Amino acid sequence: MKLLVTGGAGFIGPHFIRHVLQKYPTYSVVNVDKLTYAGNLENLRDVEADPRYRFVHGDICEAAAVREAARGVDAILNFAAESHVDRSILGADEFLKTDVVGTFTLLEAARELKIPRYVQVSTDEVYGSIDRGAFRESAPPKPTNPYSATKAGADLLVSAYWTTHRLPVLITRSSNNFGPNQYPEKVIPLFITNALEDRPLPLYGDGKNVRDWLYVVDNCAAIDLVLRAGVPGEIYNIGGGTEVENIVLTRQILRLLGKPESLIQRVTDRPGHDRRYALDCHKIRALGWKPGHDFGAALAETVRWYREHEAWWRPIKSGEFKAYYARQYVDRA
Repeated sequence: MKLLVTGGAGFIGPHFIRHVLQKYPTYSVVNVDKLTYAGNLENLRDVEADPRYRFVHGDICEAAAVREAARGVDAILNFAAESHVDRSILGADEFLKTDVVGTFTLLEAARELKIPRYVQVSTDEVYGSIDRGAFRESAPPKPTNPYSATKAGADLLVSAYWTTHRLPVLITRSSNNFGPNQYPEKVIPLFITNALEDRPLPLYGDGKNVRDWLYVVDNCAAIDLVLRAGVPGEIYNIGGGTEVENIVLTRQILRLLGKPESLIQRVTDRPGHDRRYALDCHKIRALGWKPGHDFGAALAETVRWYREHEAWWRPIKSGEFKAYYARQYVDRA
């Protein structure tokens, strides 16, 4: 099987590419990535020499480039997205372009080329917040910020291509992913690397917002299963089954690093901050999937990775990221 993976130089994408190449000797992968600020080919150094892997520097909004890269593939998996909520609040234009227009461009290519499978990698954030219980796939999207709104719009467009064109699409909606190689604007790598530098850990509001955490390797296994065994036109929730308050998560990270809680810095809550995410995952479990990693052990492994790979994250946290961090977090204190 030949796969087109978009956004394969980001966070989840490289882990999925590695998963596929290790598990399936006959598979090949074409990776299309624009290499924006969060795209990093260092995340794929261990596979770049594999003859089954090919990188294409391209923008999923460019129709001709997408069609060229997609010719002859058996499936498209769209990991490409602008994905940081805080950045979407500061400016949503790139989110609309990549998350919505980019998805449309990929769907058109899949339709014109009659590609047998299309997987849209989405997020639990499209459902919005839930006080009790958990969202099933049938729940209507209710996004609360520009990022989740663009992802919800893309999901609706994907579903429309199934209804209108019978394009064999599938949608996965996962809870918060974490693991190695995650860009350090997201909470876990930001807090780990800040703590390693003895810098403040900017905690929003009262710290009681709840997230369900999913180790990235487990998400890749689930997406692979949906690709192979999912029913076209369907949506599959993928959750880690571990709900943690942000303040509890922050303290866990500090304990793993042997750092004091005095590093916690309370900052003004962001606008529209969802209180709790939770997914009902009976559907994906019925296909035979369940998380393969304990949250505590996976978090400890993630902390260990950032501790041992300072050469990866320190250059990222200088320059543009440093200026963004100062503007977004420190000025809110």
